[in-house]
Amino acid sequence: MEYHLTSPFDEEELKKLRIGDSVYINGIIYVARDAAHKRMSEALDAGEALPFDIKGQTIYYMGPSPARPGRPIGSAGPTTAGRMDKYTPRLLDLGLKAMIGKGRRTDAVKEAIVRNGCVYFAAIGGAGALLSKAIKSSETVAYADLGAEALLKLRVEDFPVIVVADTAGGDAYRRE
Repeated sequence: MEYHLTSPFDEEELKKLRIGDSVYINGIIYVARDAAHKRMSEALDAGEALPFDIKGQTIYYMGPSPARPGRPIGSAGPTTAGRMDKYTPRLLDLGLKAMIGKGRRTDAVKEAIVRNGCVYFAAIGGAGALLSKAIKSSETVAYADLGAEALLKLRVEDFPVIVVADTAGGDAYRRE
């Protein structure tokens, strides 16, 4: 199936998605990698608020390259999601609804996906220049000192992804 959805997401619209579905995301998504996830975790441990309202949101695991003149961002391909797995269940429990990356997730993350009615999308690795064309604006939200690992807010139009873990426990990476 093919869907056109708007982020932030509503749990009900995510429930209809199944592994293998193509989704074109419109709206706002956030970018965070290892260092930003570590800082968010430290903030939560200290009783501080996250730098954005995580409820219903999407985090894209991506490290952008510098923007060319006239573009909001450079190449924007996915990075390996597993590096964020130690932080992910907590963020899902706080209301994060979707993640975009590449590669397998741990059992703890997959359990948190089902428990919280979330989805994990894959973006096509090696297609960062093509993916960047769907990004219409980019702004740094927090952790600017981290450079390419800063927390970014993106506005996207028809950002192409594939469902690889769904709310029902489907996992495209599982081998039967």
